[in-house]
Amino acid sequence: MLEVHNLTKIYEDGTQALDNVSFSVPDGAFLAVIGLSGSGKSTLLRCINRLIEPTSGTIIWNGQDITAVPRGELRLVRRQIGMIFQQFNLVKRSSVLTNVLSGRLGYVNPLFSLINYFPADDRQRALAALDRVGLTDKINNRADTLSGGQQQRVGIARVLVQGVRLLLADEPVSSLDPVLAHSILGQLETLNREDKITVVCSLHYLDLVQRYSTQVIGLRDGRVVFEGDNLTIRQMTPERFKEIYGEEAELVSAAKVAGEER
Repeated sequence: MLEVHNLTKIYEDGTQALDNVSFSVPDGAFLAVIGLSGSGKSTLLRCINRLIEPTSGTIIWNGQDITAVPRGELRLVRRQIGMIFQQFNLVKRSSVLTNVLSGRLGYVNPLFSLINYFPADDRQRALAALDRVGLTDKINNRADTLSGGQQQRVGIARVLVQGVRLLLADEPVSSLDPVLAHSILGQLETLNREDKITVVCSLHYLDLVQRYSTQVIGLRDGRVVFEGDNLTIRQMTPERFKEIYGEEAELVSAAKVAGEER
């Protein structure tokens, strides 16, 4: 179980990104984190694996206080916590296979990783992961030659070889069209259901949240303003949505936005 207690983050310029945030996520859940831009979604996800250091509060993952782990030992904790990024976060000039193998960096001698040496078992893991996301024909391609959807699938394969039990996905489909968005979220749903990986995913659009989440929290100005299950979010009216997020918010779908952009 993931437990977040009174999590606060104040940046050096005085901006308070998170304000006393608390929630829990059972093992095997697909938690959607929703909120407008600037609500604290990305900061929250990055605090969970300490890419950003919280100002105060505690984060408990499977009984271990992540916030108390010395920085020198974070590598061991992060073996179990993967992350997928909005802008893919791949090494653009490296091959697809090399990018996927980087998911094993927490397991190999750091000196070996400098010369791109990975054991044969790790290479087999990477090939199996690429087969699972449908990219076996791209293993030698440079990452920057792939489409956005393909790059995000490389990110998913990287998480697979990492062997994670908790997956943080920071708006993983915001730069993709609706068809690709459903494809990527469908793969995350498969990891959640078949591999029993707990997913914490920030999303913008309510139709995607309603389709894929089992649990939802909503952020506004760094505070939790909504908690519910999938049924609750499916029954949310536009009026209730604006009541939570403000009058400037609109309950729109990813498909509608894509249509307007055309």
